[in-house]
Amino acid sequence: MQNNQSSFTSLITTFTRAYHQREDFPIIFDDPFAKRFLTDTQFEEIRHHMVKGMPFFSPDMAEELQGQTDMMMKWIHAIQLAPTPLARAAFAERIILNEIDLGATQYVILGAGLDSFAFRHPNVRATIFEVDHPATQQMKKQKIRQVGLVVPPHTTFIPMDFMNAFSIESFIKHGFDRRQKTVITLLGVSYYLTKEAFQHLLHELFTTLPVGSSIIFDFADERLLTEEGSFHRVQHMVQMAAAAGEPMTYCTSLQQLEKQLDEEQLLLYEHLSPEDIQAQFFAGRTDDLRAFETIHYAHAVKRP
Repeated sequence: MQNNQSSFTSLITTFTRAYHQREDFPIIFDDPFAKRFLTDTQFEEIRHHMVKGMPFFSPDMAEELQGQTDMMMKWIHAIQLAPTPLARAAFAERIILNEIDLGATQYVILGAGLDSFAFRHPNVRATIFEVDHPATQQMKKQKIRQVGLVVPPHTTFIPMDFMNAFSIESFIKHGFDRRQKTVITLLGVSYYLTKEAFQHLLHELFTTLPVGSSIIFDFADERLLTEEGSFHRVQHMVQMAAAAGEPMTYCTSLQQLEKQLDEEQLLLYEHLSPEDIQAQFFAGRTDDLRAFETIHYAHAVKRP
């Protein structure tokens, strides 16, 4: 994390969820806690920041929508901000709940940010481990207190800069049991890892976890640095990450990914291509929400 960037990214994701619930229909992912985790000032500051950046996203649309700030925000939200965070959350949550029904007793959220799963599912039959940078977790705890919530008893925070120094031993110190079937999410993170760091993360997690444990993640395909995307949005995503000091370094073909997974005894159980994501989450919409051109979703399960 650089200059508290992970905290800012968490705020942007939360803003997207809150804006989606208020402005879009039908809802792709319903998070009623998102708006509660943002103050009115923060919501308006992010909105102002995005609208101010309209010429970066599209000079032509900035000119066409000049003076129409609500329309600018709706366009930025639909084209640039919302598609991947909303659809991947919906994809992941379906699998998480199913895996818990099938016997997973632990759910690990890598890069939890302001995730609200524990509050939306207070009676879920699993221990939840939220893993993120200490500064981001401190921000979240403060927000939880400010809105009058209490951390659910089935939730444990693990402060860790896991993108730079991951260790399963830190998990164990916080009550994680590597003998138990576990489901893990790694959403919006893989792009910022090197291939070696991603491999190390998988190795550390799955070397001792039992068969049937699994990980849900999104990844960029090999077109990440060459595909411009609708309104140059893929190019803009890469540029914004680099400008924030967190360049997108990991992209892969499906064949290469399956090889990486196989080295850690993982089977690619479910994969959604951009076309699959479009059909599953965006088909029939009358707004501008569309699947990102280079982003895939995956669910990998530890095999015998």
